[in-house]
Amino acid sequence: MQHTARSQTAPAPRTGVWLVGARGSVATTAVAGAAALAAGLAAPTGCVTESPDFAAGLTPFAGLVFGGHDVVATPLVERAAALVRDGVLPAGLAEAVRPALEAAEREVRDGAASAGEPQYTTARRLAADITAFRERHGLDRVVVVNVSSTEPLPAPDPAFLSLPELDKALAASGTLLPASSLYAYAAFHAGCAFVNFTPSTGAALPALEELAHLRGVPHAGRDGKTGETLVKSALAPMFTQRALRLRSWSGTNLLGGGDGATLADPAAARSKTESKQRSLEDTVGHPVEGHVHIDNVPEMGEWKTAWDHVSFEGFLGVRMSLQFTWQGCDSALAAPLVLDLVRLAALAHTRGESGALPALGFFFKDPAASTEHNLTLQYGTLTRWAAGTPVREAAERPAREVAR
Repeated sequence: MQHTARSQTAPAPRTGVWLVGARGSVATTAVAGAAALAAGLAAPTGCVTESPDFAAGLTPFAGLVFGGHDVVATPLVERAAALVRDGVLPAGLAEAVRPALEAAEREVRDGAASAGEPQYTTARRLAADITAFRERHGLDRVVVVNVSSTEPLPAPDPAFLSLPELDKALAASGTLLPASSLYAYAAFHAGCAFVNFTPSTGAALPALEELAHLRGVPHAGRDGKTGETLVKSALAPMFTQRALRLRSWSGTNLLGGGDGATLADPAAARSKTESKQRSLEDTVGHPVEGHVHIDNVPEMGEWKTAWDHVSFEGFLGVRMSLQFTWQGCDSALAAPLVLDLVRLAALAHTRGESGALPALGFFFKDPAASTEHNLTLQYGTLTRWAAGTPVREAAERPAREVAR
C-alpha cells in the first residue's frame, strides 16, 4: 500500500503569563488586549514585536494563558469595566473579551504572606502556585511578570550577595527580601523566566542572578520605559551627537491611579526618580543638573502628564533651551510592552539563555546587565538578538544593583 506523505506543522507554543499584581490596571489591560488581538478585535498598535523587524518563533497572542497573584479582591471583569469608564479600554471591549477576563480571574491566587511565615516557606508556596498553573494548562513555559505597586528599595544585606547565604537567611528570618525579589526567587525556583516591569528591586541581587543561572532561566528589567524617560532616551543622544553640552533637565510628572498613590511615598518614589536621572547621565556621559518631581493627582486616574525643561549650551557658550509636554495613558502604554516582554522572555528561555537579558534593555529605564540608554542603539541590539545574534552583558554594575 502506498502512503502519501503529509507535511506536519508543529503546534504553536503556549506560554503562561503569571502576573504579580494580576488585578491591577496594567495587568487587566494586558489580558484584555491580548484577547482582543487574538480575536482580531484590535490592531497591534504599540506592540514592538509585531513590527517587521521580528521574525517567527514568538508565542502568538492566542497562545498566551494568564494567571497571577494579587492581594486585592476586585475581579478582573470589574477592573476592566472601570478602565472602560476611564477611557483606557474602548467601549464594548470589556464585554467582548469577558470570557478571557473570567478565565484569567479563575487563575488568580492570593499573594499575601501568612503572619509569621518565613519567606523561604512563602516562596515555596508561591512557586507551587505557578508550577500548578503550568501543569494544569500543559504550558510549554511560564513567564512571571511583576506589574505590582512600586516598593521602597531594601537596605543592603550581606545575604543578598550569595545564594547559600540568602537561603539560610530566608529560612531563619520572618522578612528579608522585598516582595518583588521574593517573587523573582519563587519564579526561578519554579523554573520560570521573570520580568520586572517596575522600579522595585526584583531580580537585581547577586544571589538571585546566581539562582537564575543555576535554574537555567532568564530575567529582564527593570522599570518599564513608557513616558518621559522614553522621550529622554530618544532626545538625549541628539545633544551628544551634535556636540551640544546638556546643562540641566528638570521634569514634573503628574499622575493618578494606584501608581500615583504609591509614588506619593518618597521611599517608593526614590527608585523611579533615581532610574530616570541615571539613564540621562549614562547617555550623555556627565552629571546633569535638575530634578524629577512626581506628584499624585488622584483625579487624573490612569492618565499622566510630564512637563520638562531642558537647557543646553551651543557654540561660543550660547545658552538655549527645549521644553516639551508628554501626556499619555499609563496602562495603554505599558500593556503592549508587557506582552512584548513575555514573548521575548519566552523566546530566550526556549533558546536556553539564563540570567539577565541585556538585549531587552530597550524596554527599561534601568536595564539589567546593560548601561546603554540610547533608544536607537538599544533597538538595534534588540532586533539583532531576536534574529539570533548573542548579546554580551555589560560589566557588572556597582553596589547600587544590590540595593541602593
